[in-house]
Amino acid sequence: MSYDINDKLAALQKLLSRTQDTVRTEAADKRHARGFRTARENLADLVDTNSFMEYGQLAVAAQRSRMKYDELQVKTATDGVLTGTATINRETFGKERSQVAVVVYDYAVLAGTQGFFHHKKLDRIFRLAGELNIPVVMFTEGGGGRPGDVDVTTMIAGLNIESFYTWAALSGRVPRIAINNGFCFAGNAVLFGCADITIATRSSWIGMAGPAMIEGGGLGTYKPTEIGPIDVQEKNGVVDIVAEDEADATAIAKKLLGYFQGPVENWSCDDQTKLRDVVPENRRRTYYVHKAIEVIADEDSFIELRSGYGQGIITGFMRLEGKPVGLIANNCMHLAGAVDAEASEKASRFLQLCDAYDLPILSLTDTPGFMVGPDSDAQAAVRRMSSFFVSFASVTVPIVAIVLRKGYGLGAMAMTGGGFLSPVYIAAWPTGEFGGMGLEGAVKLGFKKELEAVEDETERRALFDSLVAKMYEIGKASEAAAFLEIDAVIDPADTREIVMKAIDSAGSQKKGKAQKRIFVDTW
Repeated sequence: MSYDINDKLAALQKLLSRTQDTVRTEAADKRHARGFRTARENLADLVDTNSFMEYGQLAVAAQRSRMKYDELQVKTATDGVLTGTATINRETFGKERSQVAVVVYDYAVLAGTQGFFHHKKLDRIFRLAGELNIPVVMFTEGGGGRPGDVDVTTMIAGLNIESFYTWAALSGRVPRIAINNGFCFAGNAVLFGCADITIATRSSWIGMAGPAMIEGGGLGTYKPTEIGPIDVQEKNGVVDIVAEDEADATAIAKKLLGYFQGPVENWSCDDQTKLRDVVPENRRRTYYVHKAIEVIADEDSFIELRSGYGQGIITGFMRLEGKPVGLIANNCMHLAGAVDAEASEKASRFLQLCDAYDLPILSLTDTPGFMVGPDSDAQAAVRRMSSFFVSFASVTVPIVAIVLRKGYGLGAMAMTGGGFLSPVYIAAWPTGEFGGMGLEGAVKLGFKKELEAVEDETERRALFDSLVAKMYEIGKASEAAAFLEIDAVIDPADTREIVMKAIDSAGSQKKGKAQKRIFVDTW
């Protein structure tokens, strides 16, 4: 038999071409008709040009006994998932720090379902990411398990696959970002939910089962668009960031990945004297803490996670002099800054994320304490708020706390690492005020008899106000600093500089480490 390398190469090129959009035009046209991109278009937008090295490109669905091989090559190209390694943000972070593993589901192949060879490809790339210690970015659109792979005769239920284990086992080892657009059900939703950071477009529906499985379980008949719509999944914390479309989601993923890739050389910041005007003179008035965040952070560097969930605490990433930092901040526009059960759980998981990937943490504190009462307790407040303390106690990275205004009770302690001695540095703005509980509540509780003894309502109110004023004087920031309960009172305009000094003073020194793992929320 003759051996002609040119013939072999031509045959190979023909096989490879069948995995490309230029040949799979019908599939590409369907995607475009819905306003969506193809898997390879998402891949091209995500990774640096010519950096992708594909794994398993010639795989097809395990259905050769029910479909012609030539047909399988086009209709089930790559068995519905693109996997490989690439670089992302190489121009900013260089070749070594920009290495990533990439997984892109192809909904045009059997609705993005997970088949036999498909899972083998996932296992290969997930294990490789762990061995190489590189982040993973994954597009998760798809309908879950695939029942039609009839070529597979070596398993019954197909539950001995490893993909979900290998993916979950990367928790705390390498950063994992999941992006979804379109339908994401069953196994695909599990992969999405296991990620460290989840991004979904407004055209996303995410659920633990698709219509067929729900109906098969006797739970009713639903359209795909009735299952896990984005407005629901944003409010319940399943989605960290909602993007407009696939292009927006991809850009957000690249920016988020950068926080784990390291510092940047070029940065700028706003006029820091603007911080002096953030907190209003009237201590009862609310304000937008985002204004403080945007001024303290490098310009255009702050990105918020879970803005629609647990709104009492803001969580997100920012840069200070180009260095990535995790941020938690009380939001006095929600429940006057009280820390409720949802916010506690949201903050707990974010702290684990920062600690796992060695990002220092800045806490901007302004809270009257934990949200209490029967309604709060009905939300498992005791367990969820306590988890805030557990998470902060296990943090090994530097914590810096700046009290902008109120620092009261257990809520303030939770915001500052479990207690005011936990941060490497804790300071307050001159507007800071401290106490075991909110001033008004302390007066009502501690001076109940005196207040009740005053019959005239106007006089009672005057007495109440005077007692609050006295307690404010006792608990103001300068007094707390004088009694060494905090380290300093600072000019707000110096906040950024002081935070950087505190982080730099800690250097690479960390508290004793335990094995790190990011746990999903339990509620």
